[in-house]
Amino acid sequence: MEDSTGSNPQSPGFTEKLKSWLSWSWTYVCFLWFGMVLIMIYVLWSPLKLQETLTSASVFLNTLTPKFYVALTGTSSLISGLILIFEWWYFRKYGTSFIEQVSVSHLRPLLGGVESSSTTGLFSSVNGDAEPRPSVSECKVWRNPLNLFRGAEYNRYTWVTGKEPLTYYDMNLSAQDHQTFFTGETQQLRPEDAVMQKAWRERNPQARIRAAYQAIEINHQCAAAYVLLAEEEATTITEAERLFKKALSIAGKDINLLVYIKRRLAMCARKLGRIKEAVKMMRDLMKEFPLLGMLNIHENLLEALLELQAYADVQAVLAKYDDISLPKSATICYTSALLKARAVSDKFSPEAASRRGLSTAEMNAVEAIHRAVEFNPHVPKYLLEMKSLILPPEHILKRGDSEAVAYAFFHLQHWKRAEGALNLLHCTWEGTFRIIPYPLEKGHLFYPYPGCTETADRELLPSFHEVSVYPKKELPFFILFTAGLCSFTAMLAMLTHQFPELMGVFAKAFFSTLFAPLGFFADKMESFMPSSFWHQLTRI
Repeated sequence: MEDSTGSNPQSPGFTEKLKSWLSWSWTYVCFLWFGMVLIMIYVLWSPLKLQETLTSASVFLNTLTPKFYVALTGTSSLISGLILIFEWWYFRKYGTSFIEQVSVSHLRPLLGGVESSSTTGLFSSVNGDAEPRPSVSECKVWRNPLNLFRGAEYNRYTWVTGKEPLTYYDMNLSAQDHQTFFTGETQQLRPEDAVMQKAWRERNPQARIRAAYQAIEINHQCAAAYVLLAEEEATTITEAERLFKKALSIAGKDINLLVYIKRRLAMCARKLGRIKEAVKMMRDLMKEFPLLGMLNIHENLLEALLELQAYADVQAVLAKYDDISLPKSATICYTSALLKARAVSDKFSPEAASRRGLSTAEMNAVEAIHRAVEFNPHVPKYLLEMKSLILPPEHILKRGDSEAVAYAFFHLQHWKRAEGALNLLHCTWEGTFRIIPYPLEKGHLFYPYPGCTETADRELLPSFHEVSVYPKKELPFFILFTAGLCSFTAMLAMLTHQFPELMGVFAKAFFSTLFAPLGFFADKMESFMPSSFWHQLTRI
């Protein structure tokens, strides 16, 4: 079986070798074709009366007025300018060049190149082992553990600004979460459950609220309906808390409902200033359901403890969850950096540190900042207020801009409270990029930075927000090319309009210089080949 497979000329190895040979020989084929074209032009010079044609063309061009050349160069400048505007818009929206994308998609396979989607290079991980680079499917979207309330917070933003803070993609993910979470543990859906399943899928908020009231009419003990009303109809946190308490009293033994409601009640207490009560509720919830670590309740706890300035308790939580075997998050990494920075930031001075060097504590703080920035490089610009914040989405992408927005929205106040912490961050965070000069290929403390974050973040964040991109993309070649072409043709149009005679002399000199190699080649061919040979060849 192996012999027959290996002897098959159509095997993948033979095909790849054939493609590589065609790709290698393509350059030489182009040169050969170009040479044959030159020879053909020379052979057919007399039979086709090309000399007379060129003479008549030159006479025609000499009769044209400078206005024609102004119109020609102006039109070329206009067209290239329109192409430039489209290329720039496409790059800002999709992060790539349209011309380059079309070229790679349609021309590269014809030239024997390997399509980018089929290449999976190996990259070094932290321990030096070869690891596959994360694909788009591995850029998992997580539910934001501190997501806001739609009715009491997101809708109020819409009423004030007229902008939608949530994208349809984000809300659709939430609808899928709610359908999965609140289906119920029974095999057959009850009538009110079927109504709620439809309610979560409704795109119109008012339709969802009406469906919730319909489910309550069917069964007054429908806890999921009260959850929807608390999330979307309640216009204040106090009203939302009242509805959640009503839902908790009738939730029964449904674990999913109990966990969701208790968590939201703890968040209501946090937002209403009852922080110690919120911390107790979160601790009790984590003890009661220790296997639900995927819900990241500890991130809610960390934020509440930071508000209480209970830094010893924060360190105890970090000691449990900042483990090498557990998935990291911006909250874990940056909170760890904040605690270490807080210990030295009040006395930190860049000038003094440059003279005497960093102490051990300062070095630990800087390393913690570098670790956090490597995990999510988008956060510092929000903490340092170099970029404006928006309301966080309901779902985030770890290591992406959406996670950075969510973290900075809730934790900026804690960094400001620690004296000098933001100054230390400002002085040291950019040093991370010198440690990892090629973040898409090799990481330092984490795996290489995933290349799919920009696409996912554009789906999660609203269109009015400028998505942060890392590493910074350079302008594509075709944008620079069209910009240069537009500028050059516009300059030619202006010069031709202002100095028509001088530009005419310049054009004649340019074209005579351009065609000089062709004339030199023709003279050499005439001196090299006998005239009788060319005469017989042209007769054939």
